[in-house]
Amino acid sequence: MKKKVKKQHFRKGYLKAYSMSEILVVLCIIGILIYLVVPNQTAVVSSAKAIEAQNMLSMVHGLEKSHFYRHSKYTSDFDALGFEEALTIDKGGQAVYKIEIVEASLNTFKVTATALQDFDGDGIYNTWQIDQDRQLKEIVKD
Repeated sequence: MKKKVKKQHFRKGYLKAYSMSEILVVLCIIGILIYLVVPNQTAVVSSAKAIEAQNMLSMVHGLEKSHFYRHSKYTSDFDALGFEEALTIDKGGQAVYKIEIVEASLNTFKVTATALQDFDGDGIYNTWQIDQDRQLKEIVKD
């Protein structure tokens, strides 16, 4: 018995590969998946950036309390606190929040951290606030 051997004819110079339409279909599917995933990452990014604001406000709170125990009053002067604000993104740094002491008296203080970047593109800038009782709250949600 003779076995038939199938001969494959390949043209010289051609390789087996995917067609252009197959590659385009795969790229379209990948693009659609990325399009579906990216908007969901906005909330993750803004909450991660909010941690920066919360940490900075907690640090200022501790410095204000220390200043209060030494001088029996709160201050609105960062130099008196010994707080050096990190360079913000508008000044070539990496900090996304601007820290401001909005109120400081004998018995109370309020410090805010306002975002310099609109995380989700809705025109609203995230703002956090802390007071002398260490009540940390988000006063403007982004």
